Amino acid sequence: MERNRQFDERYLAFGATILRLLPKLPHDKVGAHVGDQLFRSGTSVGAHLQEARAAESRADFIHKMTMALKEMREAKYWLALIAEAEVIAPEIIAGLLRESDELVAILTRSVITAKARQQN
Repeated sequence: MERNRQFDERYLAFGATILRLLPKLPHDKVGAHVGDQLFRSGTSVGAHLQEARAAESRADFIHKMTMALKEMREAKYWLALIAEAEVIAPEIIAGLLRESDELVAILTRSVITAKARQQN
């Protein structure tokens, strides 16, 4: 349970950091587009994880965890695009990119483990 709480806190902190980053994006078409995409994907991961905790079955759990993983990977993409295009100075989001890598790895491992347990 303690481990789950630590992960929940990391995903919550990730979403909160995304919310603090959004106002730093330029107020133009580029900023609006990437900001909207990052807003949606980066803040939905934690919500999907909370839904997974209340899953009705192992299959439902796997589905919700997979959705969280998809959103996390999308958020990672938008962060990488923002850095690559220098929409925001890459050093400003370098830590967030590293955290997104780690969070994708955690979710990937969780989905793989859940699928393996479902087959047993």
